[in-house]
Amino acid sequence: MFSYGRLSKRPEIFRSFTGLEVSEFDSLHSKIESKYEEYERKRLSRPERKRDVGAGNQFKLSVRDRLLMLLVYYRTYVTSTLAGFLFNLDQSNVLKDIRMLEPLVKECIPIPKKIYEGAKRARTPEEVEQFFPGFKAFIDGTEQEIPRPQEKRKRKTHYSGKRKRHTVKTQLTVNKEGLIVHKTNHARGRRHDYNIFKSNHPALPKGVRPGVDLGYDGIQKDFKEMNPIIPFKRRRRGEKLPQEQREHNRALAKTRVVVEHTISRLKKFRIMGDEFRNRLKHYDVMTEIVSGFVNLRIMGAAA
Repeated sequence: MFSYGRLSKRPEIFRSFTGLEVSEFDSLHSKIESKYEEYERKRLSRPERKRDVGAGNQFKLSVRDRLLMLLVYYRTYVTSTLAGFLFNLDQSNVLKDIRMLEPLVKECIPIPKKIYEGAKRARTPEEVEQFFPGFKAFIDGTEQEIPRPQEKRKRKTHYSGKRKRHTVKTQLTVNKEGLIVHKTNHARGRRHDYNIFKSNHPALPKGVRPGVDLGYDGIQKDFKEMNPIIPFKRRRRGEKLPQEQREHNRALAKTRVVVEHTISRLKKFRIMGDEFRNRLKHYDVMTEIVSGFVNLRIMGAAA
């Protein structure tokens, strides 16, 4: 059976199953543990709760092992049946335990929403530089497959012509270190990346230039004030770009690859890389938490 005591003795296996180093996990657990008592008090005394405080079944696992189970579930995306077997827990309690802990986990990790709020308050060049080194940001979208919707209208709106599957899309804004500064809520797979950007783009500090790919063609006309960096595009068949423009495209691709690397790190958490089997109303909570885990590692490496 899985437990912190057993896995922490094998650091490489621990990182493989959770996505975090043992030291990173310990630091996160300490933050959660310090807030857990107050969090539980508020949860159990919420107005809509029908039972008295203290009533109901008690958690079988400790807070540490419940956090471990959440990470293993996110990282491997096993079924709740298998997760229950691994942690000696009834499968009906696996997702229940995870859902109850997720709000507290969000409070203790650097989710994009927290970082974005700080970035919007940046005024001086020094403050902006902390969030956007080199005054650069990179924007791109990622898609994730979902099961074929039963409703005919949703089958049409969520069908991605590019992926030939039913998907949802999320748009990310990262800095040159790969830190996720802004994340949109999921959009239907049929929507184009630039269409998502136009309705929900980040408010970047003055002077920060966003770097995008040709999926955002039109941004240079519609958002001139952002002074975006976009590759040159051949407008006619057989047209050959001048050498200067080809060099610009290569240089942009080399710097923009950081957002591709960040998306790759997100998808190593199989809950965001495989077909999403859970309910879509929970999708944005999941992507916030996965983004927070990735940011946690990036910020730790930069420290």
